[in-house]
Amino acid sequence: MAVKIRLRRVGAKKAPFYRVVVADSRYPRDGRFIEEIGTYHPLDRNEEEQFKVDAEKAKKWIADGAQPTDTVKALLKKNNVI
Repeated sequence: MAVKIRLRRVGAKKAPFYRVVVADSRYPRDGRFIEEIGTYHPLDRNEEEQFKVDAEKAKKWIADGAQPTDTVKALLKKNNVI
């Protein structure tokens, strides 16, 4: 079972809003997931409100072998989580 940390889109048309989730790689993008660990709102002008993630949970999942997607990895690095 390959576990990924990825974005799950929940926003309206032309107004994206994402949840950062841990999911099995075989599940669809907006389908079933194991745990929600944060949110990402790319249209929010406030940098601090744009990306929120539970750093402890993210580090725990990465230590347990979960692979973040390229986008999530970039967001985690930008916010000094990893």
